[in-house]
Amino acid sequence: MDGTAIIVILAIAGVASVLLFALKGLLDQVPDVIESATKARDAWTSFRRTAPLPPTQQDQEPPAAA
Repeated sequence: MDGTAIIVILAIAGVASVLLFALKGLLDQVPDVIESATKARDAWTSFRRTAPLPPTQQDQEPPAAA
């Protein structure tokens, strides 16, 4: 019975260790994901922003007579 309890305790500790290691790996990736999302948002914003069109000849005033 004592051997079983020790094995169960070691198994629980091992599972907790693996879960913490995996969680740390995921949390280490969060800043990179946020930075990539920011770059993607900025690229999309600049893509969607259209440059103003130059005025056509109709929009300009006629030259003044000398």
